[in-house]
Amino acid sequence: MTRRAFYPGSFDPMTNGHLAVLEQAMRLFDEVVVAIGVHPGKTPLFSFDERADLIRQAVVGIDTAAAVTVVSFDGLVVEAAREAGAVALVRGVRDGTDLDYEMQMAGMNGAMRPEIVTLFFPATPQTRPITATLVRQIAAMGGDVSRFVPAHVATAIRGKRSPR
Repeated sequence: MTRRAFYPGSFDPMTNGHLAVLEQAMRLFDEVVVAIGVHPGKTPLFSFDERADLIRQAVVGIDTAAAVTVVSFDGLVVEAAREAGAVALVRGVRDGTDLDYEMQMAGMNGAMRPEIVTLFFPATPQTRPITATLVRQIAAMGGDVSRFVPAHVATAIRGKRSPR
């Protein structure tokens, strides 16, 4: 029986924090479905296809037997997880504020789909302050984000900033 986890987020862009959580999940599950939330009212830095490609590139060479697939979703996370056949939702937690919010979400998701558990993975000390929002803001102001994202993501961000 394949043990599948569902890791939802915007991943706009994929950060070192996202990757650290994904690596932890990959050690525990046979398959991790990275689910990119797509919201028609928002204009992301990267398209779904670009984000999916950046995620796939990030896991190349990670030494685990877990398979990683990338999908999009636009409804309730817990329903998308059920449709994907997941037994668990994966969530990263940086601090107490994250934990408070994630506990509420886990409670609501558990009430709707008690067969799907939520697992919290702590941020590493190096990735704790990183958020995709801050990465986008720093990049938009011409800052160097290479310490906060995988190298190929930093290159892609620089490409977005280059004149065309």
